[in-house]
Amino acid sequence: MSSLLRRTGFYLGGVAIGLVIFAFLIRGRGVKCEFNYLPNARTLKNIRVKERHFSPEILQLINNKEIDTAEISNILKYGDVDFSRSNTEVDSCKLYIIEGILRNKEIELTVHNCDSSTRIQTIKMME
Repeated sequence: MSSLLRRTGFYLGGVAIGLVIFAFLIRGRGVKCEFNYLPNARTLKNIRVKERHFSPEILQLINNKEIDTAEISNILKYGDVDFSRSNTEVDSCKLYIIEGILRNKEIELTVHNCDSSTRIQTIKMME
């Protein structure tokens, strides 16, 4: 019995040392783990990584400094996709309705998600 206890102690000690070394090695490398594979997170990430284009309406708001591209990026990161009102059945560019908060007001983005780019079509303030 003593031999089994001794071997278990060596095993656990080795695992603990290995975990400390592993944590030390990956700490400075900027390793980031994202394990959110829910449909909302996957859709938003797919939209964020593509080249973005803006409709003339959105460009006008950006030029008038009513909205900033950083705020749009924030909505595309933390918003909620309304799949019940989105049109994902088309082959070319899927239409997504993304709800988010902008300056303590609820807003709604309409986004066309194509194969290689996305187009932010409209922004609508909710009442």
